[in-house]
Amino acid sequence: MWRAVLRLTKISFKINSSQPASLSRLLSPHANCRCLLSVDLTRIEPRYMSSKAKRSRPDNMTVIKIGTHNGSFHCDEVLACFFLRQLPEYKDAEIVRTRDPAKLAECDIVVDVGGEFDPKRHRYDHHQRTFAESFHSLCPEKPWVTKLSSAGLVYLHFGRRLLAQLTQLKEDDRHVEQLFNKLYESFVEEVDAVDNGISQYEGEARYSVSTGLSARVGHLNPRWNSKSQDTEEGFRKALKMVGEEFLDRLEFYQSSWLPARTVVEKAVKERHQADPSGEVLVFSQGGCPWKEHLFSLEKELQVETPIKFVLYPDQNAQWRVQCVPAGLNTFNNRLSLLEEWRGVRDDALSELSGIKDCIFVHAGGFIGGNKTREGALEMARRTLQAAAKSAANGSS
Repeated sequence: MWRAVLRLTKISFKINSSQPASLSRLLSPHANCRCLLSVDLTRIEPRYMSSKAKRSRPDNMTVIKIGTHNGSFHCDEVLACFFLRQLPEYKDAEIVRTRDPAKLAECDIVVDVGGEFDPKRHRYDHHQRTFAESFHSLCPEKPWVTKLSSAGLVYLHFGRRLLAQLTQLKEDDRHVEQLFNKLYESFVEEVDAVDNGISQYEGEARYSVSTGLSARVGHLNPRWNSKSQDTEEGFRKALKMVGEEFLDRLEFYQSSWLPARTVVEKAVKERHQADPSGEVLVFSQGGCPWKEHLFSLEKELQVETPIKFVLYPDQNAQWRVQCVPAGLNTFNNRLSLLEEWRGVRDDALSELSGIKDCIFVHAGGFIGGNKTREGALEMARRTLQAAAKSAANGSS
């Protein structure tokens, strides 16, 4: 088994706000909010147990064992084993692949086999008829109702410690909880759903997706007509592959996603300084992925009046005014730029709007540009004023 060895390097973040500690970061000034990280994944020889004879060990050395089933392997138990092997108490554990109840009884922890879910005894199977647990059923404060696989079960019970171990943050750090939530909904839940045969939607799919993590793990099993049906080598490859992918996703969320959230949170809290309406956010630099964070923070911070516009400089040091969409997966806006401005550019737009230094308004009305911050802000203000006037006339 290989382990990820993470070098920790102190960094400073360009935006003046508190930043989370992270996996090793090498920050380079960029025109957006993404941090560049260098993660040193040092591989060592696999420490792995199959049904073959083990090397002799001193009699006084206790061998920690992780049990899972043999035969064809799946993404959920591979990921569960990877999670466990990142924790200090299991880092040198042998992975025992068997369905023999006597051998499983000797294991310190068992995942995806054995017909038991009993966290007190470290038994994490989900195949028994009586099992119907989800994150929400076990942790009512969490929203996810997808039935858990062994990956989700291990992540639920060990995930915070896992992330604290990998990031070198304290387990009660709020960023650990944010990463814990994000990595479940954007990584682990998919594995749970695929393993339990839960469709994303109703009806027949228009096309198939065969490149997901679970599918790639499945392809590492022996072919049905291969002479050798030995699954041990494929399991080792799968363990390495899912581990690298999880660590890469964690690195992205910690080095890019979390700093973006900090930037958006600061802008939301300072929105009344940008404009008294509180409906305009201003970012000091462009490129920051803000939409997902904005919708989340509006709920978290109990923003009463929905934010309508976001201002930021582009790569040419000119300013953009972008409409906030009605949701993450829609092209509809909470409030579009004025209809009469759409598709008009430069001097013609400045003359039409009465605002100096206009550059453009997209024909779809979702974004516009001005040479100055003040001009872009005025474009947002005029649109807000027109909407307020229209609402007042409609109510009279």
